[in-house]
Amino acid sequence: MEKPFLMLVEDVFSPRRQGRLVMPTGRIERGRIRKGDAVELVGFGGDVLAHVTDIDVSRLRVNEASAGMNVGLLLPGAMAGAVERGQILAEPGSIGAYVAFAADITLLPEEQGGTEVLTGESLDFYIRAATVRGVVTLPRETDALRPLHEGAVTVTLERSVALEDGQSFAFRLHGRAVGSGTVTQLLH
Repeated sequence: MEKPFLMLVEDVFSPRRQGRLVMPTGRIERGRIRKGDAVELVGFGGDVLAHVTDIDVSRLRVNEASAGMNVGLLLPGAMAGAVERGQILAEPGSIGAYVAFAADITLLPEEQGGTEVLTGESLDFYIRAATVRGVVTLPRETDALRPLHEGAVTVTLERSVALEDGQSFAFRLHGRAVGSGTVTQLLH
């Protein structure tokens, strides 16, 4: 509760009879939010500030919501085109969006879909509620990572995503789950 507010955007609605408002919905990962608080939309080039007009919890309006709750935040309609699944809403300035990061990854065994990963390989990364294509770069001395292996890599994404050190993620190659990892360093 003491950490800055952060909510995953899992879906976006334009409520009827609400005028020019948009309602991103999702689970509050940490902190709390109150009606009237400022939030920052982070990721996918969003980076927009807005004030929460209202908070919806199971079709009931509340003045406050906290970590672990699934909510809808009513925001000004000007945000309608900017908000999409995979972004986050956060306390302004509390988290940034990045396109590159260093990570430790672990590949699944072959029986579970693991396959060889090479430098320059284009993978689908699943970070929180976001799905983003990215390219992996292995260390120079490593030609490939094979199933069940671990390695330190650098990832460059096609779109910026809200990231933090220690953030976990999964990745797929050609539609198959290949492995998972943890962000070890955010790169600019």
